[in-house]
Amino acid sequence: MAVGEYPFPHMHPVKGVKLTAVSAGIKKPGRRDVVLFELAEGAQVAGVFTQNAFCAAPVTVCREHLSKAAIRYLVINSGNANACTGEQGLLDAKATCAEIARQAGVTTEQVLPFSTGVIGEPLPVQKILAVIPDALAKASEQGWDDAGAGIMTTDTRPKGFSQQFDYQGQTITVNGIAKGAGMIKPNMATMLGYIATDAKVAQPVLQQLCREAANKSFNRITIDGDTSTNDSCIFIATGQVNLPEITSPDGELYEKLREVVLAAFVHLAQCIVSDGEGATKFVTVAVAGGANQQECLDVAYAVAHSPLIKTALFASDPNWGRIVAAIGYAGVPDLDATSVRVHLNDVLIVEKGGRAKTYTEEQGQAVMSQANIAINIHLGRGDCAETLWTTDLSYEYVRINADYRS
Repeated sequence: MAVGEYPFPHMHPVKGVKLTAVSAGIKKPGRRDVVLFELAEGAQVAGVFTQNAFCAAPVTVCREHLSKAAIRYLVINSGNANACTGEQGLLDAKATCAEIARQAGVTTEQVLPFSTGVIGEPLPVQKILAVIPDALAKASEQGWDDAGAGIMTTDTRPKGFSQQFDYQGQTITVNGIAKGAGMIKPNMATMLGYIATDAKVAQPVLQQLCREAANKSFNRITIDGDTSTNDSCIFIATGQVNLPEITSPDGELYEKLREVVLAAFVHLAQCIVSDGEGATKFVTVAVAGGANQQECLDVAYAVAHSPLIKTALFASDPNWGRIVAAIGYAGVPDLDATSVRVHLNDVLIVEKGGRAKTYTEEQGQAVMSQANIAINIHLGRGDCAETLWTTDLSYEYVRINADYRS
């Protein structure tokens, strides 16, 4: 089940990125479940990762390798998270990197591993090692479609972004793919996301832009309030376009690239929410008028995580009392309830500490029956604002997660 139309786009090639997806039979025979990225020599790579204390083995290895070497390959498997697998999980992740390095003629530290799937089960590393030659042979600039499908788990559709812009006679491309449908309340990014450009960007600038973009997108989505053990977001700049290197976060070229990169991150984040497990509603929670960013986020997350609100959304029930209750317990110090205004889309439902005089149940019902709903909250305390994207909570969510290991 998914909300709205988010078709997988035509993916322009990114100079310096080759990729493919092959089948190792990790969970289902014949399904493409191992994805390989091959990056041109000289490419820069940045990343942000989960803050879950039980982070998966590949997350640990990725952090280590990124700090040591110029990355040339990424390998992703779906169907198994390689999380909470102890020392053997680390050995398996490193073994995958080592075998790719041996066959490709690079060092082990130049390979980043990623996994997504069931937690606590040993990685079937021999199945992955067996398909590495096939993956290396098939990698091409046209492999984005297969890779987008290959990283999926409970997703119902692949998620992609591709956009180009011109600068001084050169065409720069920004592509991205992501996966995620459950365990989405990233403390940093999304379940898995890979964004690449052929612009030339110095690594410190790339890392800064990656973190900024993640904070404005993948850090602003929540489906079920669970932060995964495997969340990873990687930003690649191959430097294959014949333009000067971006060495500082300013200037015309940087601003043009930043605009498209932010669009890529936000689009992929919204694709994840629209494909939330069992989702029937795409919900924007926008909080304005805060004294600071944190209290805006506290209110937004209180609303977005409330099971009572999420089930009311699923039932198309305009039970606005649940919304004001969540605002009230969000922990905003000295919140003046009489200054708070709440809209459903453009329908004013609460002001001056009670139901708006102009509000009718029919208006609320009309909004809640829609697939796209905005809960707009103004705290009346300042000029800060934050926006989250979330979903409703349905019977189907429970079924999917009850049957996930079956």
